[in-house]
Amino acid sequence: MANFVEDDPSWDKPKEEPKKPKINRANVSEHLVEYQLAMIGKTIEEARRTEFWYSEWTMTEAQHEEFKKYAIPLLKKVFKFNTRKAESTFQFFDFQFGLRIQN
Repeated sequence: MANFVEDDPSWDKPKEEPKKPKINRANVSEHLVEYQLAMIGKTIEEARRTEFWYSEWTMTEAQHEEFKKYAIPLLKKVFKFNTRKAESTFQFFDFQFGLRIQN
């Protein structure tokens, strides 16, 4: 009788992390919210549990600039925007979903 556990070559391999879905038009806003929250050490789940998270949690000016430098090229790539359109889309996103800036 064969021992299938020992015969399986993948048995010794470490478990792989589940892959995140590719960022596209349908999930880019959720990705940016998650990215922004990760910058301050929070998660979407914590935001869902915290009633007034949008008024309690803040980010610094430096964090906001870093977020902007990440978001605008991502918007350009996903939506094939030029720089001006990506910047205006970021401003809309930041106004709607962005954390308050506090130094």
